[in-house]
Amino acid sequence: MKLVVGLGNPGKKYERTRHNVGFEVIDKCQQLVNVELNQAKFKGAYGVTRIGTEKIYLLKPLTYMNLSGESVGPLMNYFKMTPEDLLVIYDDLDLPPGTIRLRQKGGHGGHNGMKSIIQHIGTDQFKRIRVGVGRPDPGVSVPDYVLGNFPPQERGDIDDAVDRAAQAVQKWTETDFLKVMNDYNQS
Repeated sequence: MKLVVGLGNPGKKYERTRHNVGFEVIDKCQQLVNVELNQAKFKGAYGVTRIGTEKIYLLKPLTYMNLSGESVGPLMNYFKMTPEDLLVIYDDLDLPPGTIRLRQKGGHGGHNGMKSIIQHIGTDQFKRIRVGVGRPDPGVSVPDYVLGNFPPQERGDIDDAVDRAAQAVQKWTETDFLKVMNDYNQS
């Protein structure tokens, strides 16, 4: 059993903003594995599919970013998932736009959605894919930056990163995360 969570904020207002690249990756994963997020429980939208013998859950928490753990924790508890089953995809200010980095574990790095998940599941020992969105220019606040849209010159790189992240998720359903990490952290 695997749970893939993409972080973002619900609503049209936030679509395609920097903070919503996690949602974009889940959208791409839905296409790759042909599943709909047709379940509305646990303060989120989720769908379930099977790849081989593995049950795969895709989740978009609908709690707003800073409360993402309120969706992830209860879903994991209900389906008796462990942190080993969890992969979270989110935006990262410390990576250049269009870069992805996979990690087996780690802290929250100042990301409030990750802080919430760590608080609700009681550990930071879970997999993640960080999608680079870059840092704001001087004088631009971090909240304004992450809630803003990508400039046209970055959008192509972001779309490529979303595609690569979704492909990495698909590979994880077939093979060991360490191998996926080695393959995708090289590109």
